[in-house]
Amino acid sequence: QLQLVESGGGLVQPGGSLRLSCVASGFTLDHYAIGWFRQAPGKEREGVSCISDSDDSTYYADSVKGRFTISRDNAKNTAYLQMNSLKPEDTAVYYCAADPSILVTTVQDMCVMVRTSYWGQGAQVTVSS
Repeated sequence: QLQLVESGGGLVQPGGSLRLSCVASGFTLDHYAIGWFRQAPGKEREGVSCISDSDDSTYYADSVKGRFTISRDNAKNTAYLQMNSLKPEDTAVYYCAADPSILVTTVQDMCVMVRTSYWGQGAQVTVSS
């Protein structure tokens, strides 16, 4: 059974940092593009950051550029989202997602069009003082 499990969410003060992790089971991430998406209450799910299978292409939403960093460790079958300088507007449920690279045109398309095959269950991130 293919599964993605996120961890690392929580409550943090504005300006703080969190690192989300996404562990895959039932398949290996080597040939998958990976994305992080988020959904705030009353809003549509949006792409935050996506990375290609070979680690040579990344996309960041304008709202997180310079603050968030996506990475992956295929040996650990894990992806990460390092989030720094967090703002209250970053509050949302964050989802890890994976799509077979053969189906991905560009990581920008994956993120902007919220197009992917497999989803994690989500991790709550709350930024509040």
